[in-house]
Amino acid sequence: MADLVFDCLDAAPERYGVVPSLNLRLRISEVTGERIEAIALRCQIRVEPHRRRYSPQEAELLRDLFGDTARWADTVKPMQFTTVTAMVPGFTGATTLELPVPVTYDLEIASTKYFNSVSDGVIPLLLLFSGTVFSMREGRMSVQQVPWSKETSYGLPVKVWRETVDLHFPGSAWLRLDRETLNALQRYKSRHALPTWSGTVAALLEAAEQTEGSAK
Repeated sequence: MADLVFDCLDAAPERYGVVPSLNLRLRISEVTGERIEAIALRCQIRVEPHRRRYSPQEAELLRDLFGDTARWADTVKPMQFTTVTAMVPGFTGATTLELPVPVTYDLEIASTKYFNSVSDGVIPLLLLFSGTVFSMREGRMSVQQVPWSKETSYGLPVKVWRETVDLHFPGSAWLRLDRETLNALQRYKSRHALPTWSGTVAALLEAAEQTEGSAK
């Protein structure tokens, strides 16, 4: 029976993709010497935030996700990032594979909130593998499942994620608003002759800070 070992070697932005995505470079080793004809591979990727430390500034930004730091022992749990699939060509011994992973800048998604809140270091990922392995035995096709126990950890550099997003959204971020809020924001923008949406939000923040200052 084929026995596979998975390792994630590194990651890099996909510079020519239609949507933001990065490539995880996997090494897949077959340790019994059996020839692999193909693998229909499925990879579930999770974020494991408990596996790193955070600065006070990062902890403040992560409050939306995990609450106050006093509660983190109970609230900091693994979260789903994405699930991707790939076809692995035949090999003997070991092979490497570029695994494309699409990313989003939608800050309504928990994993994106997390990525956007950490400023440096790495994002701890857990890659969980499943799928179907095709091999030849005694001239006959053999089919087996990738065991659910197959997994590997990888620390995705924060700078790789930021570079991936910046290739498509340089120096900007996206927020999703309901239509009523957007209409109210547009009325405020028009009423005050503000040229950009960024300037509109900045003006509202400045007004809120002035109100808070007056109340103290």
